[in-house]
Amino acid sequence: MAGRNLVGPEADALDLGAVLRALADEHRRAVMTELAADRGDSERGCNSFDLPISKQTQTHHFRVLREAGLIDEIDYGNRKGIRLRRADIEKRFPGLLTLLGAESPGGPAPR
Repeated sequence: MAGRNLVGPEADALDLGAVLRALADEHRRAVMTELAADRGDSERGCNSFDLPISKQTQTHHFRVLREAGLIDEIDYGNRKGIRLRRADIEKRFPGLLTLLGAESPGGPAPR
């Protein structure tokens, strides 16, 4: 079944402020770190991330990442797929994904 792609900004319209705001949250940063580690950029299900937050909060975090232009979301009706926009990110912000990959798996200690 083909899904409907939920569109974020075009690659040239990615905004550094929006990207930094999206990455300021430890849960969103954890998602991005996991996605960046998968060099095959395979599609992941929303529920495949081990996040200690409610489903509604996960939905919010994925929307923020999509609106910042960091991920694509594919809506299949009863589930959503997530895919990293690696080429767009590397084109607009070279080295950003490498920096995310260098962060420890748990990220900084929660406050």
